[in-house]
Amino acid sequence: MLSTTNYYKVGGSLKYTHPTYVKRESDCLLIDALRNRDFCYVLNSRQMGKSSLRVRAMKQLEREGLKCASIDVTKIGSHVTQDTWYEGFASELLRGFRLREKVKLNDWWQEHSAVTPVQRLGAFIEDVLLVELSQTLVIFVDEIDSMIKLEFKDDFFAFIRACYNQRVDNQDYERLTFCLLGVATVSDLIQDRERTPFNIGTSIELTGFSLDEAKEVLTPGLKNRVYNPEKVLTEVLEWTGGQPF
Repeated sequence: MLSTTNYYKVGGSLKYTHPTYVKRESDCLLIDALRNRDFCYVLNSRQMGKSSLRVRAMKQLEREGLKCASIDVTKIGSHVTQDTWYEGFASELLRGFRLREKVKLNDWWQEHSAVTPVQRLGAFIEDVLLVELSQTLVIFVDEIDSMIKLEFKDDFFAFIRACYNQRVDNQDYERLTFCLLGVATVSDLIQDRERTPFNIGTSIELTGFSLDEAKEVLTPGLKNRVYNPEKVLTEVLEWTGGQPF
């Protein structure tokens, strides 16, 4: 265990093994939903623990035999062409699922250049990922708020909805699920009023820590530093709305 002098980590996501991770009801809800292959979204304000929640969920699901990949879409960039963005997304999928040595993406992407970028991504998932990997695949898409200003973002989220709807016609899609994370609302995902809204999936709500959830994990860092660690933690949770970090 870390010493009390460097017990807490302020800012950024926590490593899976970090002792100050506070398990909330949302942890169980997200893991259960993804285990059941539900599409999920965790949409909330910043510094609420979304990325740390993702890290923990991925580790748990991978221990159970699922294959997980996490894509931070800020790494792809927003000042790129539509074709480059979708190819970058496919590249991140290969990296996340450890298939970069097996699949030559540049060649594959060029061979399918006759169709639109979003169609290529669909073909890539169906003909490459779902063929190369036999397990349930969970794709975490993080920082989706960075996509809100992209001209083609409606197409992307409509594509994710289409993957869900494909389950009716192609049972391979039963093995594919997505989890979207970011500072956004569901109405932000597909804003074109002539399209069907993003009306699928399970919303995972993140709330502040309760004292019962946090005291066992967070009070050790206060020991030998304050007179009454639990009382101090109670006040900190009240002062910060359950978000002490």
